Amino acid sequence: MNSPLEQASHATAVAAALEYVPVPAFEDNYIWVVSDGRNAVAVDPGDAAPVRAYLAKRGWRLAAILLTHHHNDHVGGVADLLSDERVPVYGPLGEALGAADAFVTRLKGGDAVHLDAPALDFKVMDVPGHTRGHIAYFQDAGSIGAAGTPHLFCGDTLFACGCGRLFEGTPAQMLASLDSLAALPGATQVHCAHEYTLSNIRFALACDPGNAALRDWSQKAAGLRERGVPTLPTTIAHERAVNPFLRADDPAVQANLAEALHETVSDRLTAFTLMREWKNRFR
Repeated sequence: MNSPLEQASHATAVAAALEYVPVPAFEDNYIWVVSDGRNAVAVDPGDAAPVRAYLAKRGWRLAAILLTHHHNDHVGGVADLLSDERVPVYGPLGEALGAADAFVTRLKGGDAVHLDAPALDFKVMDVPGHTRGHIAYFQDAGSIGAAGTPHLFCGDTLFACGCGRLFEGTPAQMLASLDSLAALPGATQVHCAHEYTLSNIRFALACDPGNAALRDWSQKAAGLRERGVPTLPTTIAHERAVNPFLRADDPAVQANLAEALHETVSDRLTAFTLMREWKNRFR
């Protein structure tokens, strides 16, 4: 049987009405575009050119922009896109968003975003760690446009088999943010912003070598990339099973960390902190 990720790769038609497309940008970014076949939302458009080209190819009109955090590879294309047509832009409260600043409706955890075309409702989640004000957008299974499948746009907080670097936040903040994402329904489609999966898997195997699901995913993910197919979206259930950063409380992961790093691992925060520091220098 195909994995949930294989079933949902490339341009994924989640219902007759909506399509969720990872548009490649830079070396390994994905700018996610969600469309009803006519109108489209772009998530974290760090570069205007690939978004503009993809919309033209499909005959779609840009209707809104969602931003998760302030890094330029996520916001750098906003002003250029708005030079074509002024559309609503939503982004995190308390982060400077460069040239996009003047156009942004600011959001924090607990806020909601409603769009008419395409018809979408999102709940906003605070997920600090990668940056101080990082937010995520969650589309509940029962919300407008979801058609029974929940979706998450999480920027650089959660990756397939990994998580973002801690540029501004603390390990405790990032662990709490990952906990909040891991608590979402298992069927949630996770639309990460980077194709880091193969390198993340190599690190995950160092942390959790006895994980059979992870070894199986390593082979499948390699096959997808050999065919030029994205490994995303992933799912929350899949990440709970294979992502070591969501398994910091697992005794096997903690034991492997203690042996590999010659450290005492007394709790899950220590395990997470050691893992994140190890990942920063892992090759």
